[in-house]
Amino acid sequence: MDFFHSQESLTTIQWIIRAIISYVFLLFATKLMGRRSISQLRLIDFTIALILGNILAHPLSDEKLGMKGSLVTTTTLVVLYTISVLVSLRWTFFKKWIEPSPFPLIRDGKIQYKGLKKARITIEHLLSEVRKEKIEEVRNVALALWEPDGTISFFMFPQLQSLTAEDMQIIKKPFIFHTTIILEGKVDMNVLHSHSKDTAWLEKKIEILNVEIPAVLLATIDNNDNLTVYTYD
Repeated sequence: MDFFHSQESLTTIQWIIRAIISYVFLLFATKLMGRRSISQLRLIDFTIALILGNILAHPLSDEKLGMKGSLVTTTTLVVLYTISVLVSLRWTFFKKWIEPSPFPLIRDGKIQYKGLKKARITIEHLLSEVRKEKIEEVRNVALALWEPDGTISFFMFPQLQSLTAEDMQIIKKPFIFHTTIILEGKVDMNVLHSHSKDTAWLEKKIEILNVEIPAVLLATIDNNDNLTVYTYD
């Protein structure tokens, strides 16, 4: 356990062990914080990401620093983060402080300059986001909202929105969802059982296509138990 404590020097193996422990520990900590902290960088998420990265980086670059302090500090921060998330779900005031409500950047085709100042973005940045959404002109936007995670949601005027099948009174086929049942020659038994099927049924279906399961790169099954098979060839 010498690698765990501060040392005058560490061997290559000890450096590797430190890196492995830090990597696994950070994965575990991220798992505890949940997927939301990865997909959306809110104020609290951005803060915790900066702190955790800085704390765990030092023992990986300085042999004179032990790992105990970093791991204890990281654990404490993860606990505080979890408590903050739970409190934000219970208390509206705290939630609005760490995750403020969206506010308009464009309303009725007009740029809201106060909104730009509040979001601290330039008109050029707003126009860039408009172009990314393939919107020709700002005046075509009924509402554009600055979201808590730093993205912009655009809503077009109804008369400028694309026609849908409902607008044109077209009856479309029911939605069919395809689930992966074979991936690289391996059968997902959970998916197979969810369709109330067994391996004998699957093998029979595959044999009709003159293909064996190990030769299947990808196979999907839909709501009607129809298979779509892709082979390695």
